[in-house]
Amino acid sequence: MNSQMRRVAQFLQKAPWIIGAARSVWRLGQPKFTAGAVGVVFNAQGQVLLVEHVFHPYAPWGLPGGWTDRNESPSQTVTRELREELQLIVEAHTLLLAETDFGNHLDFAYLCEAKSLVGQLSSELLDYAWYDIHALPKLHRFHYRAINSALEKMQVVTTGSI
Repeated sequence: MNSQMRRVAQFLQKAPWIIGAARSVWRLGQPKFTAGAVGVVFNAQGQVLLVEHVFHPYAPWGLPGGWTDRNESPSQTVTRELREELQLIVEAHTLLLAETDFGNHLDFAYLCEAKSLVGQLSSELLDYAWYDIHALPKLHRFHYRAINSALEKMQVVTTGSI
């Protein structure tokens, strides 16, 4: 299954316009705003968890997360998505960012605490890795801002600053 999804990802990376066209068609039936949420998770070594997405051809690596379901809060989205995609149990602690993106989509980022280890990946993901914050791959701008915001929040907590 993973090799099949890798072929799909490679095809989409060669023709990323397909995702843009599919997103445009999909949006026709969506409400005024859609929402998604990502989680920023650090390990004990201070590395951030990133996942390689099948359906993100422009920047395959990014923070784990996904679309918010009806009647679901963004913090619930983060905990559900990380459980579904990584079998990772997290607690969403702090809202880091909330921004609109590509028109009518609202993104949320949460600082999360892992309560388990990563398990089997869903078919939406090709891989995961823990990255040093000074050696990040190409990411979506919102993901960079979320990681930086998390680092700032953690600095405030560890130094006791306000």
